[in-house]
Amino acid sequence: MHGAPQYKSHDTCTQIKIMSKIGIKKSYTLGDGRTIEIETGKLAKQAHGSVVLTMGQTMLLATVVSDKDAGDDMDFLPLTVDYKEKFAAAGKIPGGFLKREARPNDNEVLVCRLIDRALRPLFPDDYHSNTQVQIQLISFDPEAKPDALACFAASAAIAVSDIPFNGPTSEVRVGKVDGNWVINPTPTQMENSKIDLIVAATMDNIMMVEGEMLEISEAEMLEGIKAAHVEIKKQCQMQLDLAAEVEKAKAKREYDHERSNEELFNNLKAACYDKCYAIAAECIADKAIRGQKFGAVKDEFVATLSEEDQNDKFLIGQYFKKVQKDAVRRVMLDEGKRLDGRKMDEIRPIWSEVDYLPQAHGSAVFTRGETQSLTTVTLGNERDAKMVDEVTQDGSEKFMLHYNFPSFSTGEARFKGGVSRREVGHGNLALRAIKPMLPEGEDNPYTIRIVSEILESNGSSSMATVCAGTLALMDAGIKIKKPVSGIAMGLITDGGNDKYCVLSDILGDEDHLGDMDFKVTGTVDGITACQMDIKVDGLPYEILENALNQAKEGRLHILSEMAKTISAPNTELKPHTPRIVQITIPKEMIGAVIGPGGKIIQEIQATTGATVTIEEVDNTGVVSIMTNDGEASDAALAKIKAITAVPEVGEVYKGKVKSITNFGAFVEIIPGKDGLLHISEIKHERVEKVEDVLKEGEMIDVKLIAVDPKTGKLKLSRKVLLDKPEKQEA
Repeated sequence: MHGAPQYKSHDTCTQIKIMSKIGIKKSYTLGDGRTIEIETGKLAKQAHGSVVLTMGQTMLLATVVSDKDAGDDMDFLPLTVDYKEKFAAAGKIPGGFLKREARPNDNEVLVCRLIDRALRPLFPDDYHSNTQVQIQLISFDPEAKPDALACFAASAAIAVSDIPFNGPTSEVRVGKVDGNWVINPTPTQMENSKIDLIVAATMDNIMMVEGEMLEISEAEMLEGIKAAHVEIKKQCQMQLDLAAEVEKAKAKREYDHERSNEELFNNLKAACYDKCYAIAAECIADKAIRGQKFGAVKDEFVATLSEEDQNDKFLIGQYFKKVQKDAVRRVMLDEGKRLDGRKMDEIRPIWSEVDYLPQAHGSAVFTRGETQSLTTVTLGNERDAKMVDEVTQDGSEKFMLHYNFPSFSTGEARFKGGVSRREVGHGNLALRAIKPMLPEGEDNPYTIRIVSEILESNGSSSMATVCAGTLALMDAGIKIKKPVSGIAMGLITDGGNDKYCVLSDILGDEDHLGDMDFKVTGTVDGITACQMDIKVDGLPYEILENALNQAKEGRLHILSEMAKTISAPNTELKPHTPRIVQITIPKEMIGAVIGPGGKIIQEIQATTGATVTIEEVDNTGVVSIMTNDGEASDAALAKIKAITAVPEVGEVYKGKVKSITNFGAFVEIIPGKDGLLHISEIKHERVEKVEDVLKEGEMIDVKLIAVDPKTGKLKLSRKVLLDKPEKQEA
């Protein structure tokens, strides 16, 4: 007999079902009463660590897996962080032909970067196993944005695993509503906040800061960071409490991923440290020459080694980088000298130029030291806006900023695939910096695309993009509220924060060897965006405050240099820039302008050559007419005004005879609006047949004499415009 398998022990099956539902939960309540919960042991149990984080109806599944062993001679952590939003989380079906989730969109990439930048520094320096962290949005509540919760979930997954980790960490969004700091505010609350800041931290240290602001002060930004840290400590403690109840998390795995040769290191340090120190103290501005000199020191040392030691290129490279880094840092701390000879707060020479590309709607070249951006501005209409169809948002975006970083900008030849996460992140930072200063409403009818091509790079190309983008917008004639500049800051400490130096406008080499990478943008009146990554434990707020104030001085200096090229937006658009004329029409007239199946609007575009778009805004229709031809614009505008005009009794119209009946004629007095010209209103004299007087297609003058209050039908007269015939004598 065939059929379903028979189980003898029903108790055993029941026990298995019960066990599958058991999980360990921890929760805490935000100040406004909302609750965040993390649970482990229920889903994805074959991962090395997994949690489900829930806030409202938003749910994130975070998992982590890390290999037991590392590859030979690895000198870095091969960490991959992936964040994916599932369309089912919001009850949506993906668009496109395949109807399934595809490559990460820009928003997902940006969330990946937020998580990665907080997690990566917390793994032990000598841990090199291939590690993958995956976070999935499995349920979405519009009132609980997942981007500020994803790092919390990821860190919790690592905390309940056996993977070595110097965390936990977490991230929160902080806004300021009605003068009060709000943690993880709702989208509605964010509409009234002038600051949108995401902060990552451990129990003791700030790790990462990123956000956009409406010209806030340095002091206010620090207040926001401190408010965020208070809440992050609670979230970190909750992870520790959860991990304390997970058996495998109590004993982190043992590992040995690095080999060493103490004798080789000591010999290399003795032979190379002083020479590296001397090269750093020479203050060589050209990075190529500086690199050659450091390379010569390394080669000279290698030549003294035995053949066996010479073959250990990995350890030699690792040890030399460490010795070189230590030497350069000591020169800065002890002698106050930077690699290129500048003072700590000195900005590299700047030159800029606008209107460089004759056919672009706006263009600029911005060069600061060995970093250069060629940036263009292109202006379009509503149809050129970016369509957004994502899990957590949809609609359109009329401002885009794209950043490209080709390999030749650093003198390298490497394979170029798709847009990198770094390019997406740098472009987003520049976009957030400039966006608050764009004109709004009628002052900006355009869809704007800025593209920054980095032609040279030696430090802070994203900030060069902000400066070049501002210049290009002013060159294009976009009436930005205020110019925006950006600067990258660095920090060197001696490990105990007793001795430190803050570096303005850092070089690429200074970025690699520093303890903080801090980018800040703004106007003369305040900060508009920032991005900060802190690589050292226990950074006091006093040092951060000094860095912010020094950044402000540098930002203002760069603005003054930019003003020498162009200080205000051009008053006129370029001759070849398309013009947009906008008019507002009643909401109920939108359909009349579009026509059945788009017939009317297509006819307007075909006959005039103008591009016409309609958008509903605040219960009104905004019609945009874009063309380079003034006559075409006027013609399209006249047609639209005619369609949307409201017929007025007593007005005279030149109408077109559309059809003739035995009782009169129907005359179109404005597009889409016909009125009846009764046979008795054609002439003063008696008309036997309408065809004897009028023909279809004929243009005639008529007067609107009445509108039926019930039906809205129009009554026309032609005879009132004609002279009465003189009476003939009998």
